[in-house]
Amino acid sequence: MNNKNYDKYQAVIGLEVHAQLLTNSKAYSSDAAEYGALPNSLVSPVTLGLPGTLPFTNKRVIEFGIRLGIATNCKIRERNEYARKNYFYADLPKGYQITQDKTPICNDGFIFIKQNDGTEKRIGITRIHMEEDAGKSMHDVVPDETLVDLNRAGVALLEVVSEPDLRSSDEAYKYLTEIRRLVRYLDICDGNMEEGSLRCDANVSVMLKDAKEYGRRVEVKNMNSISNVKRAIEHEIIRQIDLIENGEIVDQDTRGFDAMTGTTSSLRSKEAANDYRYFPEPDLQPVIITVAEIAKVKAALPPLPAELIAKYTKQLGLTMYDAGVLTDAKEIALFFENVLKHTDNAKAAANWVMGPVKSFLNENGLHISQFPIAAERLAELIAIIDSGKISFAMASQRLFPIMTKELTKSPLAIAEEQNLVQESDSDALLEMIKEAIGKYPEKVLEYKNGKVNLLGLFMGEVMKLSKGKADPKATSELLKKVLQDDMEIQ
Repeated sequence: MNNKNYDKYQAVIGLEVHAQLLTNSKAYSSDAAEYGALPNSLVSPVTLGLPGTLPFTNKRVIEFGIRLGIATNCKIRERNEYARKNYFYADLPKGYQITQDKTPICNDGFIFIKQNDGTEKRIGITRIHMEEDAGKSMHDVVPDETLVDLNRAGVALLEVVSEPDLRSSDEAYKYLTEIRRLVRYLDICDGNMEEGSLRCDANVSVMLKDAKEYGRRVEVKNMNSISNVKRAIEHEIIRQIDLIENGEIVDQDTRGFDAMTGTTSSLRSKEAANDYRYFPEPDLQPVIITVAEIAKVKAALPPLPAELIAKYTKQLGLTMYDAGVLTDAKEIALFFENVLKHTDNAKAAANWVMGPVKSFLNENGLHISQFPIAAERLAELIAIIDSGKISFAMASQRLFPIMTKELTKSPLAIAEEQNLVQESDSDALLEMIKEAIGKYPEKVLEYKNGKVNLLGLFMGEVMKLSKGKADPKATSELLKKVLQDDMEIQ
């Protein structure tokens, strides 16, 4: 099929993101919520739903729901009721999930994603609701058998359901990246898709660009990375267009994604809401969230990415690129914020954090929490560079590595011990300049005749004579003056 046929269609995409919450215990029991424990070691009669047991509400789940609702500009519901979602599956020990149906804790929100042309697009959030996770079925451990681990059953989740506002796999990628960044900033989920603590289902349909109604929707599951979500959507868009163009019908089913082949395959027909037989959870009382509780949670929130980006670009004058890199990870942003408390040179601070600091972390396989140089000491390093006592090149190549090992001495003390402080005395510089240009009298004449790129030659000679300690700015200015004013060279 040619590209012209594909260009006739428009994709319509909505994402359902499940964030596994960083609570110590499960959503409705006191069982520990841990990753990596021995299979079926974190279960109890409550998790299994045995007769005579009663669930109870984990307050942290409600707090985390409020956090995410505020961060996604949602309305927070006052009266929250719980529901049972009934279906049979081997890793669902109770035969139902405790969730929310008609009364999600958050609804009618939005976030913005940055498009390739630099503009922002508003993506609506339909709802965020609290629920518990199912267990985990493993089909690839023993040949021809399925093993079930119920440790994950009952672990607290927040499900974020977007409006069908996404129109490409690239937009879906950016939206999911932003959701992951938000849950990490809020300290409610580690966002690790490989471990299943952040999972995404994609609802995909296609329609002609001038059509008024959406096409038949397909749900795609089993995607363990953001890039695989993008790949699955791309495959599904093409698959559906091919079906339509060949006169076939797109079945409204639930499909799995195979990362090895990059294709989707049908798992089952798509359930409707009435298939789950929702009804009110009889063992849990409704939870009332007050305005005062919302205000308390809001006051304790950390600075969020959008807020920091606005600050860095509008107040500090950084580029959008710099702001994006600095806010990509919460811990890097907070370290940068600490550096800013000790220096007014935001651009230099950004360059250090994005450059030498991140390079050091990557080379040594370290997290920013393990970075040995305190924020105030990095600010001291910036200060001595700004004062002209040491160049950035000297600081990054020689002083910075020593600072990562000498954790108590000031940058200036180390620079003085290592004889790294720049020579900026004009008399001393003048002697070195005279010696440098005295070696190349013919080059001096060429410079005077317009070959100004020879300035680099003379600068290099001065740096050799000073063993790299000459202040580049002061040296350049004085060198130009000597050459232009035809000062006596002896």
